[in-house]
Amino acid sequence: MTARPAQLKLGIAGLGAIGLAVARRIDAGEVPGISLAAVSVRDEAKARKALAAFRSPPPFASLAGLADAADVVLECLPSALFAEVAEPAIRKGRIFMPLSVGALLDHMPLVDLARQTGARIIVPTGALLGLDAVRATAEGHISSVRMLTRKPPTGLAGAPLLVKQGLSVDGLKEPLRVFAGNAREAIKGFPANVNVAVALSLAGIGPDRTQVEIWADPGVTRNTHTITVTSDASDLTMTIENVPSVENPRTGRITGLSVLAALRRLTAPLVIGS
Repeated sequence: MTARPAQLKLGIAGLGAIGLAVARRIDAGEVPGISLAAVSVRDEAKARKALAAFRSPPPFASLAGLADAADVVLECLPSALFAEVAEPAIRKGRIFMPLSVGALLDHMPLVDLARQTGARIIVPTGALLGLDAVRATAEGHISSVRMLTRKPPTGLAGAPLLVKQGLSVDGLKEPLRVFAGNAREAIKGFPANVNVAVALSLAGIGPDRTQVEIWADPGVTRNTHTITVTSDASDLTMTIENVPSVENPRTGRITGLSVLAALRRLTAPLVIGS
């Protein structure tokens, strides 16, 4: 009889809405083959209260120290801290799972480093759909990829591009287009809002050719993304309406669930989807 593989140890950088939700499910044993080894947080006192009800509260580690404690490092941080957790994990050959995938565009040499060290960078689908189909069409020829995002104005308030332009979305009575351009430009202007656009671009034709529109729409209550892909294999039109997280309206509830699904794939005996 073949022995079962040892459990993969998970380290989580950041215990915000997503990180804490994932940690709870892992601590409860809901993802076979994955155990919670360590977390890294800015406010340890606050984190201790959040972890008090855990069956096995994990120890704290520095961002770099997660790579020493874990086989898989999940990044749930503001994008400014991305490199502090990404580089040590990749240098040590770990599985690195970023949620701030937009920050990866500014650190693409990490992909080459992963190739050298044997690390893997696995980007969860997040608040999107159809990345498996986009990856499949990318094996052929894709002519165009477009993403139209509509969010409640509160989910876009404070975005760097809006602040730079002095554009307020408070009190909108009708939809307002606040951005049109490519995915690379979109993530710079809205780093907390459109990581999905970067994930889409990396699955398809790249951040410079993937076109994005962002609308602040007082008529929607959900974060909505519509993707259209034209290719020689299949034309795709996909729409997802995500319920915003109560803790952070800039992201959808499905994002944390997507992380759990990605973690489950690492140890599952049966994996569905390419």
